[in-house]
Amino acid sequence: MRVNILRVLGFSLVLFAPVAPSWAVVTTVDDTGAQVTLSRPATRVISLAPHTTEMLFAVGAGDRVVGVVDYSDYPPEAAQLANVGSSSRLDFERIVSLKPDLIVIWADGTPSAAQAKLRQLGFPIYVSEPRTLEKIALNMERLARLTATEQVGDEAAKRLREGMAALEARYSKRPTVSVFYQIWDRPMTTIAGDQLLGKVISLCGGRNVFGRLKSVAPQVDVEAVLAADPDVITTAGGPLYSPLWITSWQRWTQLKAVRTKNVVSVNADLTQRQGPRILLGAMELCEALDRARGQNEK
Repeated sequence: MRVNILRVLGFSLVLFAPVAPSWAVVTTVDDTGAQVTLSRPATRVISLAPHTTEMLFAVGAGDRVVGVVDYSDYPPEAAQLANVGSSSRLDFERIVSLKPDLIVIWADGTPSAAQAKLRQLGFPIYVSEPRTLEKIALNMERLARLTATEQVGDEAAKRLREGMAALEARYSKRPTVSVFYQIWDRPMTTIAGDQLLGKVISLCGGRNVFGRLKSVAPQVDVEAVLAADPDVITTAGGPLYSPLWITSWQRWTQLKAVRTKNVVSVNADLTQRQGPRILLGAMELCEALDRARGQNEK
């Protein structure tokens, strides 16, 4: 009798034991070093930068993204998602209505007051500001963890690392090519050496002629470009502006880049977004620099 009772009790304990949830707490760190913890993987994500939108889709979490900001146009389906404003001016009512369980923000692109308000509203925040190529890969792995898409995300990060390593092995040891990278015309604006794009130029075997300037996007003038006399002038104003900028440089025939026809345009969406497509932008830039290098060697 006692054995039978114990068997019944044992069966009852198994039958009525608490069932483990089908999800688990997930945690990671963001680019500020802050810990981000979710009670379960995110299923409703708002992305507040085009580069983070691209990352989320690249790691297989596109179906979890419910809101984006202006210029989140890649992949094409991202443009069909609910718009919550611009990086600098957010629609907080729209954000609240979308009931996100994770908001991914851009440290330099989302104003500090907006960041503070999002935290006050109680939303889990992941801050993205990848300043190196490796940090882009790490961001992808971390976002994949927060959205339970590690299998796709880890593979995407691996491809990015392998692609960048291949470009570095191919180009970084070749003869140096001096580069002026123009991101705007009036005022004429370039990039500093410590920026992500400056690191891409170095990976391609290039030297940013204004790499020692300290500000994020330093302003320069034509006289400074003439004095630097770069081997390559790269314009990145997009299809609307780059052709005009290329034409405007043709008057300065004393520039080596003009004489050798190495005033070129690159796709700013590829080179200047801190997302996975920077690999394509790096390939484009490396090839442009290598063409100039070949002319220098003649």
